[in-house]
Amino acid sequence: MTATTPPVQHEIDPEIYKRRWLILPVLCTSLMIVIIGNTALNVAIPTLSKALDASNSQLEWIVAAYSLVFAGMLFTAGTIGDRFGRKGALQAGLVGFLAGTLLASTADSAATVIGGRVVMGLAAAFIMPSTLSILTNVFPAHERPKAIAIWAGVSGAGAAIGPLASGYLLGHFYWGSVFLVNVPVILIALVLGYFLVPKSRDPEQSPLDLPGALLSIIGLGALVYSIIEGPTHGWLSATSAATFGLAIAGIAAFIWRENTAKHPMLDLKLFKDRRFSVASVGMTLTFFAMFGTFFLVAQYFQLVLGYSPLKSGLLTLPMAIVMMAIAPQVPKLVGRFGAHRVVPAGLTFIAIGMAFFSQVQVDSPIWFIYLSIIPLGAGMATTMTPLTTLIMSSVPLGKAGVGSAMNDTTRELGGALGVAVLGSIVTSAYKSNLHDLGGLPASARHLADSGLAGALTVAAKTGGVQGAAIANSARAAFVDGIGLAAMVAGIVVIIAAIAAWFLLPHHFGVQAGTTVAEHENQTDLSMDGSLDPDEIDALVDDRGEPEEQPSAPSGRPAPVID
Repeated sequence: MTATTPPVQHEIDPEIYKRRWLILPVLCTSLMIVIIGNTALNVAIPTLSKALDASNSQLEWIVAAYSLVFAGMLFTAGTIGDRFGRKGALQAGLVGFLAGTLLASTADSAATVIGGRVVMGLAAAFIMPSTLSILTNVFPAHERPKAIAIWAGVSGAGAAIGPLASGYLLGHFYWGSVFLVNVPVILIALVLGYFLVPKSRDPEQSPLDLPGALLSIIGLGALVYSIIEGPTHGWLSATSAATFGLAIAGIAAFIWRENTAKHPMLDLKLFKDRRFSVASVGMTLTFFAMFGTFFLVAQYFQLVLGYSPLKSGLLTLPMAIVMMAIAPQVPKLVGRFGAHRVVPAGLTFIAIGMAFFSQVQVDSPIWFIYLSIIPLGAGMATTMTPLTTLIMSSVPLGKAGVGSAMNDTTRELGGALGVAVLGSIVTSAYKSNLHDLGGLPASARHLADSGLAGALTVAAKTGGVQGAAIANSARAAFVDGIGLAAMVAGIVVIIAAIAAWFLLPHHFGVQAGTTVAEHENQTDLSMDGSLDPDEIDALVDDRGEPEEQPSAPSGRPAPVID
């Protein structure tokens, strides 16, 4: 006999509920700003290297400074949004992003560009968690997986559209235009958000955990800095030991603080829930592979194969198409097979893409590159939606900003580490394998040793047989580094796929898909963080398959919507 349960009341204000599908495009537009800001530079890296005379380390910092500040500030920004209002945090972030964009676009040195990227990263820390926490509060549980799938699809598409827009601008305007591409999008998001996005906040009004915020910034910042600068200072040098030590101390102090604080910024008990902990690790490794690959592919297309920035951007467009096509279908796959099967499959696709990427050569045809790009895009689209839904389902609605911040922190930390770790592997292999520099002045050898762009500049100035030999040696050394970095990334991701197969909760195929949370006559387990996954499994097994009934919004005002 099947037990009957009362219908779920989602407690969303009727007026807000009516315009929820108008709110979603505004949130996705705001999200697109953050993603484009993070990926538009990928095809601009060679141009920036020449225009600003930037070294490999400076180029990595131009990319990573954004992610570093973003990841370090996300918990603080998410908490501020929950405490004082998510709409205000979103609007303030958009204004700040505009200021950082203008600063970077008018810079005359790599240091100033890095400064502009820091401002953009700080602003993005207020934008991205606000979009997901607002989404969670305006969509009822049975519609959240679909809304999150669209949100995740836009995230993936933005990652590919950014390089395309950047490539077009670099072909027609000066290098600073890659930052200005976001200006009209920011203005549109500001205006539409002012009229459509509702105000929401945590009804508990918990005080801010300022010591926890400071410690999280120190720990994450020192960790990423240590990885980026490792090849420069030496992995076993005293400087690296000191910065890694600071990272370990900062993270340990943060854990102690959150365990003892009355009102912690991040409730570490959430990590006991496999929905939260396993999904967070999976998201980190997905974006580790994604952003690390984007960083390397752009340089491979332009510096090794000799493509223009626009052509390089166009060649990454199929990834956006794949991700946009697959992401909306993922909730159905999760509903049929379960997140514990869909996520490992997606991670396996990513590993396959990295395996192909590890085999690229100096003269590889474009179809071989797509053997890497297409599985990579398919895998990312397949994993992002269920992993995001798992994380958001493990926190209460009132703490949606913290859950969103954790989701975004894993993304940005993974992205920053991907650029730093894979970039560092490429740099180390490049320096080890670079030959044919004999007879060059010390300044020329130093420039060639700084990176592929520098070596090609030296080769062009040298000319003749020696110049050609330098260029060929530099390209081969760089590609050798790509192969090693991709192989490392593939191994890490396949290990994550195996772990996800065994560790992800089996019940979540029901909640994130089509058999419990989608039907309003069932208790919404997917957003209830109080039950252990095994308890939920037992409840789901006892209920059997529910009968579908039409859903209707509740007239009761939500405690988190102003």
